[in-house]
Parts: sequence; C-alpha cells; structure tokens
Amino acid sequence: MGLAVLAALLAGAWAGSHRPSATAQAASNDTPIIAAEDVSTGGSSGTATTTSATTTTTTTAASPVDPEPLTLVHGPPLLARRLKARLAASAAILVDADTGQVLWSLHPHQRRPIASTTKIMTALLALRTLKPHQVITVDRAVTRVPLVREGLRTGERVQAWKLFYAMLLYSGNDDALQLAIAAGGSKATFLKQMNDEAKRLGMHDTHYTSPSGVIDEGNYSTAWDLAAVTRMALRNPTFRKIVRTKLVHVKWAAPTYSKIYVNNNSLLRVYPGANGVKTGFTHLSGWCLVSSATRRGHTLIAVVLNSGDMYRDSEKLLNLGFGYVLS
Repeated sequence: MGLAVLAALLAGAWAGSHRPSATAQAASNDTPIIAAEDVSTGGSSGTATTTSATTTTTTTAASPVDPEPLTLVHGPPLLARRLKARLAASAAILVDADTGQVLWSLHPHQRRPIASTTKIMTALLALRTLKPHQVITVDRAVTRVPLVREGLRTGERVQAWKLFYAMLLYSGNDDALQLAIAAGGSKATFLKQMNDEAKRLGMHDTHYTSPSGVIDEGNYSTAWDLAAVTRMALRNPTFRKIVRTKLVHVKWAAPTYSKIYVNNNSLLRVYPGANGVKTGFTHLSGWCLVSSATRRGHTLIAVVLNSGDMYRDSEKLLNLGFGYVLS
C-alpha cells in the first residue's frame, strides 16, 4: 500500500509540473462534502490503493444562482501602473472577487486556448443538475477520451461527487465528459448549455467545443471571461469546497478499492490564503492557472494564460491585490 500511495503522489506531481516544489498535505478544513464511508482527506491521479476512511462529513446540495450579465467583471483596472515586475504570461487579470472590480490586467480580452480551465464551466453547470450521491453509469465514449484520464471503466457505477473531485483535482478528461453526459443527456447538449451560459454571463469572447478543454480547436476564452465564470462558480459552496481540497482519498468498488487524488494546483500549498481554482495545459495553450485566495475576508481571483511561470505570476498579482485591498 505504501508503494501505491508513493506512486500516486509522484503521478500527481507530474501532472502539475512547472509548479513550485511543495509537499502535498491535507488540512482539516479540506474534508469533502460527502459521506463518511466514502472518503478521507489526505493524494493523486486515480491510483488504486486499499484504504479505510473514517471522516465524518455532511452533504450540501448546490443551488443555482442568478447571474449578473455584464457586471460579473468590470473595469478599468485600478492598479494599472503599480505592478513593478513583468509577467511571463501572455494574458492575465486580477479581479476583486467580492465586487468584480478589475484591479490589473494584461491583454484581458485576447482570445486564447484555455486547456483544462474549461472545467470550471463544466463544474458550474453540472453541479446545478447532479446531486452529490447520484449514481452515474459510465458511458462507453468516456473511456476513449484523450489523456489525461483517471481510467473510468464502461458500465461501472460511480457517485457524482467522486467525478467532481477527480475532474477538478486530478483534471480527468474522462470525468469531465461523463459529468457532461450525465448532466446534459449528451455531450452535444451539454456543450450547447456551456455556450448558452457563457452568453448569459456576458462572456463574449468564449466558445466551448469540449467539456474538458483537451482539444484546443475552437475551444477558447479570455482572462476576463475566465475571471467572470470563476466569480460565478465560487458562489457555489460545493465548488469552493472541492477546489480548495489539496488531497483526497476515495473508496472505490472492487477491483480498484481506493483512489487518491492530489490537487494539481500547487499554489494551495505555497501561498497563504490560496483556496482554488484550476490549472490547465496543452501544447497550444501553454501553462494556465485560474487562482483564488482569501485574506482577512477579502477574496481575489487571478488568471494567467500561457505563462512560463504561472505560480510566480499568480503570486505577483495576488500580492499586488492584497497590498491594495488590505491597506
């Protein structure tokens, strides 16, 4: 079991490469919103191990929230001239999550491939439809999506909450497709819902062709629009709970028995107050990170796209923002 867990941690570290060196560790406030017999907090990418769980938790149902079209993010940036160091990112934005006010930006409306940050919208919509303990039968198409995938098997029955954790921590593309099919009835229907929701939220420079972001063609957004959908998603307590979780142990049916997911977002382990949100990478998109952090009751959202140093870029933006809002 020790060797399996070690392999799981190494797999999680590989999936989040270009991250600062950090040790994955669980925090007491990272307990998932699920039943005690199913999970314990503590690892990585769909690796099977045997484990037992004793964590006591409660279930919280997600509820839809009315959007605020065109006002989820607004500017101009208040701190346009205050960032001293240059960023490695091609596009970026810093937003006050409480008000939607833009604090700083770099090419905020530039359309770019966004890789797995696409899954923020997938989670937002699927959480409105699927109950945490709803049992989902894995569709055959899910097992054929391109990597990265956790290895769902055709016909196996999985509770929805497990797929949400796998999608948002490990970034499983098979999990994203399965949630899309379960929530929308089909991939095509769910994609239409994603694009309709983007319009409803005032995301004028966003188009989705995938619920996972694994294929870049026609799948794009901007730093501005990603901040908008993230601000909306963070209103959902279940989403907030999942994306701040560093590591989770999940019980699974035989012959797997257990899986461990490590959150690919290393900012959670190195930046004080960090509590989300999602990493992304393809060869076309480059390294992308949508991050959030809270200090003294103030929450900020930072988005960096195509960055050679996404964590340092994010830290620079968040430091700038907290220096302003907490002064």
